[in-house]
Amino acid sequence: MPDAFPSLAELTAEEDELQFTSFTNDDAWTVGSALVAAARAAGAPVAVEIARNGHRLFSAAMPGATPDNASWIERKSRVVHRFGHSSLYVRQASIERGTTFEEQFGLDPARYAAHGGAFPLLVRDVGPVGVLAVSGLPQLEDHRMLTGVLREHLGR
Repeated sequence: MPDAFPSLAELTAEEDELQFTSFTNDDAWTVGSALVAAARAAGAPVAVEIARNGHRLFSAAMPGATPDNASWIERKSRVVHRFGHSSLYVRQASIERGTTFEEQFGLDPARYAAHGGAFPLLVRDVGPVGVLAVSGLPQLEDHRMLTGVLREHLGR
């Protein structure tokens, strides 16, 4: 079912699949530009951000994106930094435990949002070194846009 949320097992496999061997500033430009191209092709009013080790390497806002999208990116990215997994993974982990992210962790919702659209920047044999994020569509679409571009970039 296309609108069904992926299982935690599927999200775990996705994180294992979508890893880089290294990640440079040039990679951020290439992946960020591919995200912008995908958003343009879809007419998606999204904001895009890529950061490595707290350093913003790429940021763009498509027509129709709002300042709220930047806030969502910050909140979703905090979830990735705190838990080391995609924001959708963290959401699904709580749901599969029979609760919600908000109930399970009690974190300030003005600072943390476990909604799809932020993905750890994973370097194989290193681990998470940053975050790639998209905001502006329903959370599952944000996640799919991001992972689709990563999958294409990595040739998977």
